[in-house]
Amino acid sequence: MRPVRSDLAPRPGLSRDEMESLQRRVAEAAVFEDDLPFDPARVSLDSPERENETLTDATAPGGDADSPPLVAGIDQSFLDDRALSAVVVLRGGEVVERVHAVSDLDLPYIPGLLSFREGGPILDALAELDCDPDLLVFDGSGRIHFRQAGLATHLGVVCDAPSIGVAKSLLCGTPDEDVDGRPEGWRTPIRADDSVDPVGGHPAGPETTIGYAFQSRQYDSRPIVNPLYVSPGHRLSAATAVDLVSQLSGSYKLPEPTRLADAYADEAKAQYED
Repeated sequence: MRPVRSDLAPRPGLSRDEMESLQRRVAEAAVFEDDLPFDPARVSLDSPERENETLTDATAPGGDADSPPLVAGIDQSFLDDRALSAVVVLRGGEVVERVHAVSDLDLPYIPGLLSFREGGPILDALAELDCDPDLLVFDGSGRIHFRQAGLATHLGVVCDAPSIGVAKSLLCGTPDEDVDGRPEGWRTPIRADDSVDPVGGHPAGPETTIGYAFQSRQYDSRPIVNPLYVSPGHRLSAATAVDLVSQLSGSYKLPEPTRLADAYADEAKAQYED
């Protein structure tokens, strides 16, 4: 998978002002409404029928008219000053490809500028794929971001691919309702507040839904599980983004694509630590 908008790709050596300016350009290019090459109803964890299907068929974008689209989960682990970026691609509940790349890190973690630390290494891993995923699911924010250009938005725009951000904490914005102790399946909109800048044609105000708090799992026998914060990255609406994350959720808090990518990142990391 190769960048389509290389001019917007995160790159080292930029000042903070230059990074924030590039994020505004990314946000201006982002599409926060549904523009999908597949029917969202086809996204699921059900394994497609494999009879008479070749590997080429399995990794072809979109598949046939009845098969689920290719969904890539993306996560990272870290080796001192290097990032190991892992990508796991699913069609339904079946893993069809796993790749990783190890890349140098050029920046420390700076809130709101995560894509400039992790984006380049993730693009290195995506370049290793033989397939072109229909949907990218990131461990990080999308539109829930100070300049509406979190990691999922930045790399979704660069790759011109539908993308979703799934974060474990809320970077900015305000939930409509209190999020504590909610039942499994519950969701509430995250509205833009004063911390979110209007960018290009994308407004920012209390009437603007930039994502959802989503209670993916809750267990009677365990302490309260906090919600996920789901936001559109690119070519998706907030409502469709949270619906897709719900459809991709299995028995764990994280959606299955990013859960498997997280596990694979740790598995691959072990080979570099021996």
